[in-house]
Amino acid sequence: MKKIIIISAMLLIAFLPGFGQKYAFVDSDYILNNIPEYTDAQALLDDLSIEWQKEIETKFQEIDKLYREYQAESILLPEDLKKQKENEIVQKEKDAKDLQKKRFGKDGDLYKKRLELVQPIQEKIYNAIQDMAITRNYAFIFDKASGASLLFADSKFDLSDDVLDEIGTVMQTVRRESRTRQTVQIGTTQSGTTPSTGQMAPQPRPNQGSTGTNTGQQNYNSGNMDSGKDMMPPPPGEKKK
Repeated sequence: MKKIIIISAMLLIAFLPGFGQKYAFVDSDYILNNIPEYTDAQALLDDLSIEWQKEIETKFQEIDKLYREYQAESILLPEDLKKQKENEIVQKEKDAKDLQKKRFGKDGDLYKKRLELVQPIQEKIYNAIQDMAITRNYAFIFDKASGASLLFADSKFDLSDDVLDEIGTVMQTVRRESRTRQTVQIGTTQSGTTPSTGQMAPQPRPNQGSTGTNTGQQNYNSGNMDSGKDMMPPPPGEKKK
């Protein structure tokens, strides 16, 4: 609702006397999907996420095996050896959770890799849009893919291909005649981008103070896939050369 109010206010201002009346929009999903460097980066992030997820799953499987062995022989173990094996299992589970946080947590390895690969591309797009707004005297340029409720957008005001052509002077983009758009039917939702790998991590397992709780009950969740842009910081306030 707040986004709708803001957009309505901006459009109202744009048409008031004394204010610039030119406005346009872009589709950032369409732009990103027509930049090979971005699709390559997304593929690499997917591969890394799958590799690290398997790494974590393997560690939890090892913990489950240790716990099953402990359950089978605990009745015959002396108390000191039983305590030693319990501590070993608890420590291994802590290490697995720490690795999970390191890979997929806030400011984790996947987040840092996304910043390294994707943020420079986003900055080039932002700079191209900023230059276009200044040189063509646009008062507002909206992002059709930002989640704001644009009920209608005339294609003649779509600058997405112009932005791609502008970016094409500094990096490779798909040629205009080869670009494709994904169609979205009314009543359905489609992001049009590669699924985000940032949510492929298994969820943390509950803390276990002792091995009395079954460590074999793993809880993994692939999560809902999105465009991958939520992990990124907002565009910089100033152009970056």
